[in-house]
Amino acid sequence: MQEALLEAEAAARLGEVPIGAVIVTDGRIISRAHNLRETLQDPVAHAEMIAIRQAAEDLGSWRLLDSTLYVTLEPCTMCMGAVILARIPHLVFGCRDPRAGAVGSIYDFSVDERFNHRVEVTEGILVGECSELLTGFFRRLREQKKRFKEQIR
Repeated sequence: MQEALLEAEAAARLGEVPIGAVIVTDGRIISRAHNLRETLQDPVAHAEMIAIRQAAEDLGSWRLLDSTLYVTLEPCTMCMGAVILARIPHLVFGCRDPRAGAVGSIYDFSVDERFNHRVEVTEGILVGECSELLTGFFRRLREQKKRFKEQIR
C-alpha cells in the first residue's frame, strides 16, 4: 500500500485526484499507476484501469490470476467491473468512497453471486494516510477556488 500511496502523491503533484494503484503478482510489482483523468482528458483513466492494462501487458494475459490490486481508495463500479473481468482474486484498499465506492459503500460487487468471479477484499490498510491525502487535496482545491472567486470580485 505504501507504493500505491506514492502513486497517489504523484497524481496530486499533477493536480489529479490523488489515487494510486499497484498490482503485485508472485511477490513483485508488475504495474503501478495513478489517476490521469485530467491530464489525458479521459474519463476511464482511473489508477486501477491503467494498472490493470499495464499488468495484462506485462503478463501477456488478460487473466490476472494470482494478483493483488492495492489501491488507496475503494474502487468505483467501472474499476470493480474491470477487477472482476480481469479475474483479480484479491483487492486491498485504503479508505472508503461514500460517493462512488462499489465494494460496500454504494454497492458491493465483490460479493454479488451473479458474477462469475469473486474478489477477496481487505480494506482499511493505511486508511489514515489514504484519507488524509484525499481530504487535504480537496481542502486545498476548495481554498484555491475561494481565493480565485475573491480575486475576480
